[in-house]
Amino acid sequence: MASITARIRRFLERPGSIDLAPFQRIVAAAGEREDGLRAADELPRPSTDDLAGFCAIMREAARRTLGLRPYDVQLVGTLAMLSGNVAEMATGEGKTLSGAMAAAGYALQGKRVHVISVNDYLARRDAEWMGPLYEAVGVSVGWISESATPDERRAAYAADVTYGSVSEIGFDVLRDRIVTDVADLVVPEPDVALVDEADSVLVDEARVPLVLAGAADPGDAAPETAALVRRLVKGYHYEIDDQERNVHLTSRGIDTVEEALGLDLYDTPATLTEVNLALHAHALLTRDVDYIVREGRVHLINPSRGRVAMLQRWPDGLQAAVEAKEALAPSESGEVLDSITVQGLITRYPQRCGMTGTAVAVGDQLREFYDLRVAVVPPNRPCVRIDEPDRLFEYAMERDHALVDEIAEVHATGRPILVGTLDVAESERLAGNLAGRGLDCVVLNAKNDAEEAAIIARAGERGAITVSTQMAGRGTDIRLGEGVEKLGGLYVIGSGRHASSRLDDQLRGRAGRQGDPGGSVFLVSGEDDLITHYVADEYARGVPDRELVGHAQRVAEGVDMEIHRNTWRYTRLLEQHRAMVLGLREKVLRGRSASDALSGAAPERWAELSERVGEDVLDEAARQIVLFHLDRCWADHLAYLGELREGIHLRALGRLSPIEEFNKEAKPAYERMLAEVESRSIAAFEAAEITADGLDLDGAGLKRPTATWTYLVQENPFGTEWERILNRLTTKVRRR
Repeated sequence: MASITARIRRFLERPGSIDLAPFQRIVAAAGEREDGLRAADELPRPSTDDLAGFCAIMREAARRTLGLRPYDVQLVGTLAMLSGNVAEMATGEGKTLSGAMAAAGYALQGKRVHVISVNDYLARRDAEWMGPLYEAVGVSVGWISESATPDERRAAYAADVTYGSVSEIGFDVLRDRIVTDVADLVVPEPDVALVDEADSVLVDEARVPLVLAGAADPGDAAPETAALVRRLVKGYHYEIDDQERNVHLTSRGIDTVEEALGLDLYDTPATLTEVNLALHAHALLTRDVDYIVREGRVHLINPSRGRVAMLQRWPDGLQAAVEAKEALAPSESGEVLDSITVQGLITRYPQRCGMTGTAVAVGDQLREFYDLRVAVVPPNRPCVRIDEPDRLFEYAMERDHALVDEIAEVHATGRPILVGTLDVAESERLAGNLAGRGLDCVVLNAKNDAEEAAIIARAGERGAITVSTQMAGRGTDIRLGEGVEKLGGLYVIGSGRHASSRLDDQLRGRAGRQGDPGGSVFLVSGEDDLITHYVADEYARGVPDRELVGHAQRVAEGVDMEIHRNTWRYTRLLEQHRAMVLGLREKVLRGRSASDALSGAAPERWAELSERVGEDVLDEAARQIVLFHLDRCWADHLAYLGELREGIHLRALGRLSPIEEFNKEAKPAYERMLAEVESRSIAAFEAAEITADGLDLDGAGLKRPTATWTYLVQENPFGTEWERILNRLTTKVRRR
């Protein structure tokens, strides 16, 4: 019966239904060669033309260089990735080694491989750790760090396998898009992307565009507006919707603000926007939940990993509003020169694969957005962790008392405990409650994530109590201390369910690694955000049942999926435009297309200048003129499309599809942009004056930004202003 079900799932291409039998047969054949290779003085160079031989040689190379003999299931994971899949392997099953063997396999085929991780720490750690294995099979390896110079980056990318965080690789791609000399390029043409923590990178980060900005100016948000909004009263001056994604002034609030400012808000749109942003910062963004303040700066917290989201910021207006709320100096703001989504970055690679502990739950998204399928690799040893049913409470305070009691009771036995909390504020509140009971704990959250590896490594020791905001992508196994196995292993407690069941599974997965004993339980209250945000009021009263909790998670995951899908709908056409612009730019950068265009448009001027400054000087000037205006017009096009998207949702009131209307407007805008590039380039060429060095391009207006910088922009978590208006209208209609 089970085999029939599996065949049906494969026929329907359900997530995780890939047949592992062909991989398992190859691994079995590799096992037959193990003794012979172990006796050999030197190992032959592996080749993926003979997959059984490749697996056998990689296994022996890992044993000799790393002291690690890959399990059969690790080799199955390697083969799954070499076949272009995402391998789902449980925590502690050795994904790092499986990924390295797969990367080596692609490299031995002559392909350039980028192993893409969630942060710099993991990129460097894994590259250094796996380095001896790569060296043993004749594959070079490098890594990218945030502090790397352009020359260091070029050297890293020149290796057969390059490790780097998704943000650093994306930033390098963006910077390459504005170079004016081939010698300044850093990133070579991509071949293979092997994505570590694939669900985190490809799904959780997918809505966070990477941005290249220039012409820096400080953000502007008046501290006076923040002070005014701080005096407003919820329920009287403003109201928040049920899901706490929208906030708006009531008629009393509008009167109060207008009286304080001495103006009519709706006659001054700029002031209205500033007040709305200040209100959002005050009412919907909470310190130590959505962000922390460290060293005089606002740092966003990644909601899926519970740690500081490095280099991330909100759109400039909201970022400035939060800084004004916290009485901080405004951070630099500026014009967006270019941007790229994680989805746009990863789909540049002709071949893609990856690995993670929780892929099946997002299998549909991986297939829809990346054409990736999931292969579920069984654990080396069966999981014997005991997962208890959720414990359910009506009130959060009741749950919090029960949580401390449970920790105290289990701690008395010496069993190590890992508590997963939902945000920084909760982790610190729990630490205070435990201290009040005389219990010491170690807290791992966005305020001390630099020490995370050391903290996690000790979490399995006898008597340890570790409180963490999220365990996804931490990159360190929790090994059991002496005598802990007899106590039942690591005990994981969740202080509430996450909006995504994947995050719950990642937390649970920290216990029971490699057949170790372990246990887990989640405590849930009817006042948790998951219940209050995603369950209708009439059902969200009293003690929630397990079915209701599961329903809330499914709704939350559906909302997240729709946001991802909506983001891709808007960026799909933009990505097509970007690909065409990059194709044009490549021809200008490496060839004579600029010279051909300008000499054809202004032949007399070209002949005159060619005679006076020389053909080579003129070719370079033409290249710089066309590149400048192509980059300038592209930045203007991005700004226009951003404004278009901001207001396009109002068309829904006329029963039109906002996305179809957006595409209808965007296509002619792109054609106008190309015409503008041509006309501006010709005008600049005609206006450029001759100097002793050739042509005066600065005098012709070719002044690039004096500085550029990169960051990730966390799209407005509350939607655009028009989306919020539309949502309010829709909600009112439904209620009626």
